[in-house]
Amino acid sequence: MAPVTGRTSFDLTGRRALVTGAGRGIGAAIAFGLAEAGADVVVHFGQSADEAAHVATTIRALGRRATTIAANLTDPRHVNGLIDETVAFLGGLDVLVSNAGHLVARVPVAEMAEAHFQRVLDVNLVSTFRVCRAALSHLSQATDGRVIMLAAQAAHNGGGKGVAAYAAAKGGVVSFAKALAKEVAARGITVNAIAPGFIGGTSFHDTFTAPDKQRRIVARQPIARAGTADDVASAAVFLASGEARFITGATIDIDGGRWPR
Repeated sequence: MAPVTGRTSFDLTGRRALVTGAGRGIGAAIAFGLAEAGADVVVHFGQSADEAAHVATTIRALGRRATTIAANLTDPRHVNGLIDETVAFLGGLDVLVSNAGHLVARVPVAEMAEAHFQRVLDVNLVSTFRVCRAALSHLSQATDGRVIMLAAQAAHNGGGKGVAAYAAAKGGVVSFAKALAKEVAARGITVNAIAPGFIGGTSFHDTFTAPDKQRRIVARQPIARAGTADDVASAAVFLASGEARFITGATIDIDGGRWPR
């Protein structure tokens, strides 16, 4: 994936951003988008070191500062280390994009072990809480701090078969964003969520959604195409910009009009 030059006119020059799960897919597109708008970016990754390195190299080619940091976001010690390393590299933190998350597996509730349910919550919701908590003291020192969380359409409609745990976790992200927005508004920090619908060309759907199912989903969309990672990134860049300074506690649906239809 390569950055799309000229996608945005929003100016993020001098802003310092951390994007979790930025080695591939939506996270990588958001990292590129922020950099194109002028931000310096820390590219967090869990396992895809080579992919994350490519993202950082591409960002540096745009004239921005970028580095990669590995961290297991289900481990509080790793999360605290990630934030400390990010602030040390960037000299502060203005924008946090909590993107990292995963479906893990499709499992019906009747067959679901408690360990699976807890793991999905840890990977998607608890990790978001931990990253935000660790970052807040640094964001409050910034001017117009921004927190952007990645939810999902499943947070609204429960998703497809076997994703109850994931839907619950992403629903929690939506509610967490609203609650945190109220807590930090007086400190000049905005908190919003993005809920993507069907985003094609990502490892998420390549892994968990069969090709014929993908085609049926697209056929039912009011805007008759799959979403792209860049569609999501454009919304993130807007929310990170000064143009979104009066938007907080919101969830922006990037789904081609499919929800709530």
